[in-house]
This record gives sequence, C-alpha cells and structure tokens, in this order.
Amino acid sequence: MANTETQPYQVVKREEDFEIRLYPPATMATISMAAKTYKELSSPGFRKLASFIFGGNNANKNIAMTTPVHMNINEAQSSMSFVMPSNYNKDNLPKPNDATIAIETTAEEYVAAIRFGGYANDELIKTYAAKLATALTAKGIEHYGNFRFLGYNAPYQFWGRRNEIIVGVYWNQQ
Repeated sequence: MANTETQPYQVVKREEDFEIRLYPPATMATISMAAKTYKELSSPGFRKLASFIFGGNNANKNIAMTTPVHMNINEAQSSMSFVMPSNYNKDNLPKPNDATIAIETTAEEYVAAIRFGGYANDELIKTYAAKLATALTAKGIEHYGNFRFLGYNAPYQFWGRRNEIIVGVYWNQQ
C-alpha cells in the first residue's frame, strides 16, 4: 500500500529462509472471535476493525490504515489486530464505539518471520508455519506461543503481495 505507515521493526539476524526481528511496543486495536480459520476470521474481523478506523469511535474520526494486519488463529479463540498509526497511543486514540474492540499496547518482542506471496489461505498459513518451525529447529532457536499471520496488502492488490508468518522467539544475540 503506497503511503501507508508500516509497523516498524529491526532485523537482528537474517537466515536463508527467515529473519529474526525486534518489534518495539505498538498500539493495537484488536477483535477476538470464535473463528478457527483464516477464512472464518478475515472478513468479519476486518469489517469490525475497519468500522472503528473509519469513524466508528467516540470522536467520529477516521484513523489511517496501517500495515500489517495481525491475525492470531487458533482453536480456542482467534484475534485480528490493526496496528494504530505511530502518532496514537492508548491515551490519545479515540475509543471504539464497538465494546468488543480492545485497545492494547504490545510489549517489545523478538520474533522469527518467514515471507510468502500471493493470496493467503489456511493451507498456505499452515505450510509456512511448518516451514518456519522446521527452520528454527534446524538452527536451534527456541520459539513460543502461536504462529501468527501478518497481511500487508489490500484485497484488490493482485501483484507483489506480501504475507508473513511470525512466532515469538527466545533471543540472546545468538
């Protein structure tokens, strides 16, 4: 997305198939749902969060779209998060009209990330999560938590799509 703010991170190590990144804290708008798949979460989650940033808040204010969209998909409860523009924090961000949208600040986190193109789907997400897990094991890098999907492109962008799978890692400048 041209002229769209992207969540910052620092690459601390590059490997052949993945990289280790350090993400600083970020303000996120998050919706949790009973969805168990990308397909079940993507459209309804996006609609709810888009409503918030397109004026569905106590200030009736539009908030710029950023990238990536974060999705944490699992059997128990899944979530989708929009990263808020860097000029916002929990204190100055308009409050969502929808009480099911939580505003939170993430902690600094080291993650491993693997990238793939095209349109994401449940099969590709599982495939790349498995590839990342295998690559981390091969390098002796311990990971924790769920594998999460990051989507960077609008649905109408056909070429040059960027998708990623990330997972938290224990990192001591290995």
